[in-house]
Amino acid sequence: MTARVLRAADRTATPWKNGGGVTREIAAHPEGAPMDAFDWRVSLAEVTEDGPFSTFPGVDRTLTVVEGAGLDLMVDGEHHIVDEPYWPHDFPGDLATDGALLGGPVVNLNVMCRRGRTSAAVAVVRGTVRLAAPPGGAVLAIALEDGAVLDGTELELDRYDALLTRDETAGVLRTHGWALLVTLSEE
Repeated sequence: MTARVLRAADRTATPWKNGGGVTREIAAHPEGAPMDAFDWRVSLAEVTEDGPFSTFPGVDRTLTVVEGAGLDLMVDGEHHIVDEPYWPHDFPGDLATDGALLGGPVVNLNVMCRRGRTSAAVAVVRGTVRLAAPPGGAVLAIALEDGAVLDGTELELDRYDALLTRDETAGVLRTHGWALLVTLSEE
């Protein structure tokens, strides 16, 4: 299996599109694409205060709280309480969205896919996970806790480290804690 390791320590904080916070990009396709041209993008966002989310026309989003008490998301006038850690929540990125913190700062893992180009299946997993990218797609595994190991190698992932593969040949990731698995498919 050919895989690329993306270390959390190598990521830099960048301002949100709307300037209201910071994010650390884990991976995007095409690599280096600007915010209005990616097919898919996965990042960690730090939310320290209530406020609006950036809008992304034509983009579907999945938000997973990985640290903190959670958010009350107001998506196009409808409340969505996102207070369960490691529970992916889908919503359209082009609708007006505001977030209110439920009990202090949070860190969210965000998956964004441009409709008509890419779709994502997001799952939080633990234990033995088979990694295999769909034809033309990719799989991104992100350790949410220390101690994920790629079978048959000495490769270990610490918290928020990630493994990206476009390989259709299955590999096995063994986690000692939780990991987030994003399977990205071309549409």
